[in-house]
Amino acid sequence: MLLFPFLFTAIGFVQLSLLNGFRWEYGAALAVWTLSFAAADVLLHRRLPRTDPHLLPLTALLTGWGLVLIARLAPNFLLRQTVWLAVSTGALLAVALTPRMVTWLRRYKYTWLIAGLTLLAATLVFGVNPSGAGARLWLGVGGVYFQPSEPLKILLVVFLAGYLSDSRRQMIDLSAKIGNLPLPHPAYFGPMLLMWGFSVLLLFWQRDLGAALLFFTVFLLMLYTAIGQLRYLLVGGGLLLLVGALGTRLFDYVALRVQAWWNPWLDPAGRSFQIVQSLLAFASGGFFGQGLGQGLPTAIPVVHTDFVFAAIGEEYGVLGALGVLLALGVMVWLAFQIALAGQTHFRQLLAVGLGSLLGGQTLLIAAGTLKLIPLTGVTLPFVSYGGSSLLTGFIMVGLLLNLSAGGYEIL
Repeated sequence: MLLFPFLFTAIGFVQLSLLNGFRWEYGAALAVWTLSFAAADVLLHRRLPRTDPHLLPLTALLTGWGLVLIARLAPNFLLRQTVWLAVSTGALLAVALTPRMVTWLRRYKYTWLIAGLTLLAATLVFGVNPSGAGARLWLGVGGVYFQPSEPLKILLVVFLAGYLSDSRRQMIDLSAKIGNLPLPHPAYFGPMLLMWGFSVLLLFWQRDLGAALLFFTVFLLMLYTAIGQLRYLLVGGGLLLLVGALGTRLFDYVALRVQAWWNPWLDPAGRSFQIVQSLLAFASGGFFGQGLGQGLPTAIPVVHTDFVFAAIGEEYGVLGALGVLLALGVMVWLAFQIALAGQTHFRQLLAVGLGSLLGGQTLLIAAGTLKLIPLTGVTLPFVSYGGSSLLTGFIMVGLLLNLSAGGYEIL
């Protein structure tokens, strides 16, 4: 099943070579991609023969597509993304092949989360922005930049899965009341809300609205999965709207994003420039697209990160955009299938959380570039440029592979 992703990626680099002339970076990226996934495939078949056979090929397809797009949109970043691919493949294998990984994650759920929050809080003091302007969401050492909110996604899911699996029965059976309104007992609900609230507060303070919204959504989905009570989902949705309204009133950067979403044509050359160019890109792509290298997606600022979906819409058309969504949708479906086959509540909730992360992030960026919701600034998993994002995505796939191996952790 890796043959089709290889052909797709190789043909993409051949197309770019015909347009721009052959560059050794193209060959290096294709070689590293091939060696990484070939090695991963061999090791997984030998060590985890019962693991899901579809996750790795889908990851290979999306990652190869991403490398081709980075070579097209931001060629100076191709080698850097290629290095991150090699590092991420190593992380995927380490997570997937560690026998008691799931047990360690559950046992030290507080430790992992506190470590992630500490890294995130460090950006308030030591944070930098590689572009030199904008929100300081990265930590940098020796020219290498890392975004702590990316691994925090996984660590928060691990914490929620562990806490909910341990306390779900008490949350269902025990309740407090305000008048006739039943509420979850604070002794069991409080610690989880405290840790989750602190995470979202830090992200909101840093203006990382996409990550904050993603965390909120995943939290609600995991809570509903664990307790099965729809009222919490409805209350959470209401709180989300309330927080959004307050944010629009209190913070100028939130208000600007909402205004640019509501009517981008009021200032198409200013604060709405990106979303207007994104809509024009989709419009010019049609059903089959302009063809790789034939459109003008580079007119969109930072198209290789936040707006790579618009570039796909312009050069691959509706067909390509639906193809990306289908591939990511199948990965989410596989995560839920792994959850259904889980042997414990923790494994089930962990798989649901990882699938919700992939699905939620995909929907946020796709809907944002299509002006269905305000822009949130998240990346398209495996496709957008970003080492932290790629590494986090590969770790999630590694965890899903580990979970899909069934009883592997007790061998």
